[in-house]
Amino acid sequence: MPSRPLEAPVRAGAREWAALVVLMLPVLLISVDNTVLNFALPEISRELRPTGTQLLWTVDAYPLVLAGLLVPMGSLGDRVGRRRLLLVGSTGFAAVSALAAFAPTGAVLVAARALLGLFGSMLMPATLSLLRNLFHDPTQRRTAIAVWATGFSAGGALGPVVGGFLLQHFWWGSVFLIAVPVLLPLLVLAPLLVPESRNPAPGPVDVPSAALIMTAMVALVYGIKDLGSHGPTPVVAGAALLAAAAGTLFVRRQLRQPVPMLDLRLFRHAPFTGGLVNNLVASTTFIGFLFFVSQYLQLVEGMPPLQAGLALLPGAAVTIVSGLLVVHVVGFVPPALVLGGGLLVMASGFLLVLVGDLSGGAVLVVALVVIGLGSGAAQTIAGDLILTEVAPEQAGAASAISETAYELGAGLGVAVLGTAVTASYAHRVTPPPGLDAEQAATASETLGGAVDVAAVLDPAPAEELLASAVAAFEAGVHLSAGIGAVLLAGTSVVVALLLRRVPRLRRR
Repeated sequence: MPSRPLEAPVRAGAREWAALVVLMLPVLLISVDNTVLNFALPEISRELRPTGTQLLWTVDAYPLVLAGLLVPMGSLGDRVGRRRLLLVGSTGFAAVSALAAFAPTGAVLVAARALLGLFGSMLMPATLSLLRNLFHDPTQRRTAIAVWATGFSAGGALGPVVGGFLLQHFWWGSVFLIAVPVLLPLLVLAPLLVPESRNPAPGPVDVPSAALIMTAMVALVYGIKDLGSHGPTPVVAGAALLAAAAGTLFVRRQLRQPVPMLDLRLFRHAPFTGGLVNNLVASTTFIGFLFFVSQYLQLVEGMPPLQAGLALLPGAAVTIVSGLLVVHVVGFVPPALVLGGGLLVMASGFLLVLVGDLSGGAVLVVALVVIGLGSGAAQTIAGDLILTEVAPEQAGAASAISETAYELGAGLGVAVLGTAVTASYAHRVTPPPGLDAEQAATASETLGGAVDVAAVLDPAPAEELLASAVAAFEAGVHLSAGIGAVLLAGTSVVVALLLRRVPRLRRR
C-alpha cells in the first residue's frame, strides 16, 4: 500500500507534553539511583555490618539484573502493553525501595537491590517507547527525546547532589526511600495522561531467548565489573566465555524464529547502528569521567559529598541545554556532523583534563561542562535515529536495545577508565617506610585507602603518603583522560562514516 508522504503528522498538544513530564519521573529516578548509592556505602557498612561480598553485591545486584532483563522486558511491553508494564514496574519499584530503606541485614538489602533491578528493567524501555507513540511530529518527537536523554544524563550527575544532601540530613535508607514520593504521582497521572500502546501482532513468549540474553548480559556486566576490581583473572575469562556462548546462541535463535524477540535486521540500518555505537561510547566515557572526578573532588580537594555534587551541576545544566538546542540544528546540519562533532567536543573535554593542572578541581569542572555540551547533543539525536528507524509497534524492543547500550556503557566506563586510574595509581604510589603490611597494602590499592591510612599516622609520614597518593592518582586521571579522548575521537569517525548517507532530519 503506498505511503502518504504529504500528509502532515498529528502534532502533540498539552496532554502529550504533560505526559512527557510524568514519564520523566522514572527516568530521573533510575538515573539518580545509578550513582546515589555509592555515597551511602560507608554508613551502610557501619549500620548493617555486611560482609565484603554482601557489600559488593549491594552495588552490583541492581545493574546486573537490570542489564540482563532490559531486552526481554522491552519485548514483553510490546506484547502486554507498555503503559501497563510501566505501572507494574513503578508499583514494584516503590514497594521494594521501602523494603530496602529499612533492610535489617546486608542479605536483605542485596535481595532488595536485585528486585529493584527487576522492576527497574520494566521502567526504562517503557518510557522511551511510549514517547515514540506519543509524539508523531518529527521535531516534537526530537524535542521529547532530547528531554528524555538529557534527563537521564543529568540524573546521573544529580545523584551525588541528592545523595550528599540526604546523607547530611537523614539516615542511609533515605537514598532508597525517595523513590516512593517520586513514583506516586506517576501511578496516579499515567493512566489519565499516557495512552496504552502495544504491538498489535506480538510473537509468542520466548522464554529460552529471554534466558539466553539475560545470561549473556549478566555475565558480560559481571566480567566488566570484576575486571575493573581485580584485573584479568580466570573469573573474568570465564564470564567472557559464558557471555560469548550465550550471546551466540541468542543470535542464532533470533535468526531462526519467525517472530524474534530481537529483530537483528535492525542492525542493517546504518542510522540505528550508528546511534547505538554513539550512545554506548558516550555513556562509557561520561560515567567513567564521573567515577574519577567525584573521587578527586572529595578525597584530594576535601569537599564533602554535597559540595562535590554541587560542583557537578554546571555540567548537568549544559547537558540539558545542549540536548534541547540541538533539536533546532538538525534541520540544517546532517546527523553525521552532529553526532561526530558532539563526540569530538566530548574528546576535547578529556584533552583538557589530559593537559591541565588538576589542583583546585576547576579544570575538572570546566571539562565536565565541555563533555556535557557534546554529550547532550550527540545522545539526543542518536536516540531519535534509533527510534525512527523502527516501526511504532517495535518501539519497545528498540528502546530496550538503546537502554542496554546506556547500561553497558556505564559498566564499561568504570571498567575501562576506572581500571586505568586504579592500575596507574597502584603502580606509582610509594608508601613511606614504617607502615605495617596491612597499611601498605591498603594505601597501595586506592586513594581512599591511602587517605584512611594517613589519618592514623604521624604528620610527617602522613604528609609523605598523601603527596605520593595524590600524585599517583593524578597520573591515573591523566592516563584515563587520554584513553577517553582517543576512544571518543575514533568513535566519532566510525559514527560519521555510518551516517554519511543519512540526510538532514526533517523539520516542521
